[in-house]
Amino acid sequence: MDNIISEQVINTIIKSRRSITPPLYEKGKVVPDEIIVQILQNANYAPNHKHTEPWRFTIFAGDGLAHFAKLQSTVYKDYAGEKFKELSYRKLQDFPLMASHIIAIGMKRDVELRLPEIEEIEATACAVQNMFLTTTAYGLASYWTTGGITYIPEAKAHFGLEAGDKLLGFFYIGYPAKPFGEGYKRGNIEEKIRWVKSDI
Repeated sequence: MDNIISEQVINTIIKSRRSITPPLYEKGKVVPDEIIVQILQNANYAPNHKHTEPWRFTIFAGDGLAHFAKLQSTVYKDYAGEKFKELSYRKLQDFPLMASHIIAIGMKRDVELRLPEIEEIEATACAVQNMFLTTTAYGLASYWTTGGITYIPEAKAHFGLEAGDKLLGFFYIGYPAKPFGEGYKRGNIEEKIRWVKSDI
């Protein structure tokens, strides 16, 4: 019976997961730091080849949110060049102030083991999925964005990352201002799988 309950719970959590953007967070309501730590503890149990644990996290909270807003909008303005958009610039300033916490997601490269880079990126993405599922279990809203300064090489140093590492975006967390809505419908899984049950 315990196994059945556990299966029902995890199935419900996975199906309930949503990407909820900061404008939909409850303004001024702060997630306890202990919950943020638990979210990252769960991220730390993601699968990873050779036990490299490549994920690295920088947490912005309190006045750190304003620091992050200034940092990312400044970096964007300095390096966007002809791609600069005033709307994007303002969004980078405003969105962080709507969140309870923001977690910068980094991938630290283990060059000595010479693993394919994609495996380290995939492991970090698994860690982020653990974060998504944990925020869902706590009834929190969360959003992983790879916009803004994510792919600006000069931005990496601000998050303790070096040239060979990757900045993989930012994970916003807050309390939802209203109950989660139903997400978009998924296609039929039968159209995406192929069974092989014999020696062909």
